Amino acid sequence: MLIIQGVLVILVLAAAIAAVEMKDPLAAVICFSIMGSLLAVVYAVLRAPDVAIAEAAIGAGLLTAFFMVTINKIQQNLKR
Repeated sequence: MLIIQGVLVILVLAAAIAAVEMKDPLAAVICFSIMGSLLAVVYAVLRAPDVAIAEAAIGAGLLTAFFMVTINKIQQNLKR
């Protein structure tokens, strides 16, 4: 179990670093979404299902949608 937790933490850190280092905003949002999904898995492994569901819904779902809409609106305004 400890090995699984360690691997998940490393994957979360890798996704977070990738999200910060990406030059393309869309790629950064995708990395951020992957990080949120991995965090939900971490919480599920740590036997916190309520936190895992909230992280999956908010962190990986809702925030990703907000970021995608924001990127779309910014790109539309830049085209004008």
